[in-house]
Amino acid sequence: MKVLITGASGQLGQALQDSAPGSCELLALDSRTLDISQADAVRPAVSRFAPSLIINAAAYTKVDQAETEPGRAHAVNAEGAANLARAAQGSGARLIHISTDFVFDGNKSTPYQPADQTNPLGVYGASKCEGEQQVQEITQSQALIIRTAWVYAAHGNNFVKTMLRLMAEREQLAVVSDQIGTPTSAHTLAQAIWRAASKPDLRGIYHWTDSGVASWYDFALAIQEEALALGLLDKAIPIRPIRTQDYPTPAKRPAYSVLDKTQSWADFDLAPLHWRVALRQVLQELKEQRDA
Repeated sequence: MKVLITGASGQLGQALQDSAPGSCELLALDSRTLDISQADAVRPAVSRFAPSLIINAAAYTKVDQAETEPGRAHAVNAEGAANLARAAQGSGARLIHISTDFVFDGNKSTPYQPADQTNPLGVYGASKCEGEQQVQEITQSQALIIRTAWVYAAHGNNFVKTMLRLMAEREQLAVVSDQIGTPTSAHTLAQAIWRAASKPDLRGIYHWTDSGVASWYDFALAIQEEALALGLLDKAIPIRPIRTQDYPTPAKRPAYSVLDKTQSWADFDLAPLHWRVALRQVLQELKEQRDA
């Protein structure tokens, strides 16, 4: 199977390449080799390679910066998704498009179902929401859309690596405790995407994260505890819970964005890892990188 992966240099793009089945012929393109916001670049790239599957892992993910760069966020997350959907339709390729929990407003207190009403709070979420809508409309709902959340990996910039750096540099930290979601390893997400890719009849919107629930505060505590056990940190520091209002950001975040994955677990035929287990695996990878 010939597979075109966009966003190749990102956390998920890298994980998709690392975990690709041996039967796949990959063409992995980053934003320098394929700017998906440019329709005139997307069409010939897809036409030349003639993939049977396109996985769109490309995204503008700077949530706060999007508030002052709405044009760029829209170009990548909405128009870029539409460009890939048109190219997929024109070439007969299947499209798997990756989206986000930020399409929801966070006002629920039970996990979000794929069919729940979207209501993004900021520019980033709105641009991703429009991307979903464009993909569904252009492909006549034949594409597979997978929403995920709180993605991190051993490479790239993410909450886990930021916390490790701050825990080594500072005497104490304060972390938001009233935003609830599920941390998700890029590696386990990539495994789920490849499993979904092996099931050609899957279409529509699905949710995938690791299992379990946490606040950013819970996540930070776990990072410190696991990192200490692995020797990635020399000492523990106090971590204090704070409210969202005590840590204002340009973009509003959903207070609760746990995604319901019940249907995905059944249809992907894949058992999820608890986020704490996946975190331990990523920290072990970081330790191996450090010790190499």
